[in-house]
Amino acid sequence: MRKMVPLLAAAVLAAATACGGSGGGDGSALKIGFIESLTGNYATLGGEAKKTVELAVEQINDAGGIGGERVELVVLDDRTSPDQGVLHFNRLRSQDVTAIIGSTYANVALAVQPLAEREKIPYISLAPADEQVDPIRSYTFVIPALSSTYAQAMLQYFEAHGISEVAVAYDTKSAYAMAGFEGMKAHAAGHGVRIVREEPFETNAGSFSPLFTHVRDSGAQALAVWASGPPGVTLAKQYPSSGLDVPLFMTGSQASKLWLDPVGEAAEGVYVQSAIGVVGEHLPDGKLKQSIQEMSVPFEKKHGYTPPQFAMDGYAAVRLLAAAIEQAGGDREKIRDALEGLALVTPNGRYEYGPDDHSGLKPSDISMNRVKGGELVPTEWSGARLAETARALG
Repeated sequence: MRKMVPLLAAAVLAAATACGGSGGGDGSALKIGFIESLTGNYATLGGEAKKTVELAVEQINDAGGIGGERVELVVLDDRTSPDQGVLHFNRLRSQDVTAIIGSTYANVALAVQPLAEREKIPYISLAPADEQVDPIRSYTFVIPALSSTYAQAMLQYFEAHGISEVAVAYDTKSAYAMAGFEGMKAHAAGHGVRIVREEPFETNAGSFSPLFTHVRDSGAQALAVWASGPPGVTLAKQYPSSGLDVPLFMTGSQASKLWLDPVGEAAEGVYVQSAIGVVGEHLPDGKLKQSIQEMSVPFEKKHGYTPPQFAMDGYAAVRLLAAAIEQAGGDREKIRDALEGLALVTPNGRYEYGPDDHSGLKPSDISMNRVKGGELVPTEWSGARLAETARALG
C-alpha cells in the first residue's frame, strides 16, 4: 500500500526542526539541475516555470533545507533548442547533480531524456509529451498531465455535452501537439466522437484562413486546437473573423495570461483546459486548495498576477522531488525508487506514480474552463467534478 507523503511545507518544516536552524548545519548542499527555455520561442513559458521552481527552492531553504541540507539550484537556458539542452545536460552531469528538472519545451525534453536514462539521473520533466513515459523509462517522471490525458479529458467533455463531430488542428513541429492529436484519434471512438477534419499547421504559421475554410465545410460541431506558444495566440486572435460559429477549444498550453493578454477580447468565450491549480480559487477548502495557496499566495504577492499553468508545473516538480529526497536522501537510485512510490497532493492534483505510471495524473485532474471577463472560469461540468476530486482528498 502506498504511503501518502505530507504536504511539502510540513516536510521541510520537520527537516528544519531536526537540524535546529534555518540552513544546512554542515554547509552542505543538494545540487539540483534545471534546464529551461528562458530565451527563444518558449521563453515566456519557461520563465513562468522558473519563477515557481525558484520559489519552491527558496521556501525549502528558508525552512531549513531537506534533511539539514540546503538546495542549490543550477539554472541553465536551453534557448528553446534541443542541442543546447544536450550540452547543458552534459554540463550538469559533470557537476554531479542529484537530479535534473527538465525543460517545458517537449523537443528539448525528448533530446535530454535518453541521456538521463543512460546516466541514471532522476529526470523530472516539465513537458507533457507522451513519448517520455510511453513506454516507461526508469528515471523519467513527468509533471504536467500528458498530452493524451488532456485529449481524454477533452473527449469526456465532448461526450457529456453531445459533441460528436469535431475538427482538430495541430502543430506538426510540436511533440506536445502531435501527442495530443494522436491521443484524440486513439480515444475518440470510445467517447462517441468522430474527427471529421484533420488540419495540420506549422509553428510559424501566420494565417489560418485556409484552415478555417476547411473546418467550416466539414460539418464539425467544435474545433479543437493543439498548439503552444505563438500559433495558439495567432489562431485564437483570427478566430472571431473566421466565419465559424462553432466553439473553439484550446489545451493547457493556453491556460495563462501569456495567452489571455495578447489574444485579448478574442479570447472571450473560448474553452481552455488547465490543471486544477489554475482555477484553485473555485475549489472548496481542503488539502488541495491549501497546496495551491502555498504557491499561489506568495507568487501573486511577488508578481502581481495569478500563477499560470507553467508555474503550477514548476512548483509541483520541486515538491515531488523534495518529497522523494526527504525519503531517500541524496542517493539517485533511492530517489528514483521513492519517486516511483510517491503519492502526493500538489497544485496540479494528487500524483500517484508507480512502476507502470510515471505521469501520475488523470483526466479528472484537468479542468475545462471558459474565458469570461478575461479570466478562466471552470465550466459547470468541470466545477462539479473538481469539487468532488478536492473533497476526496480531505
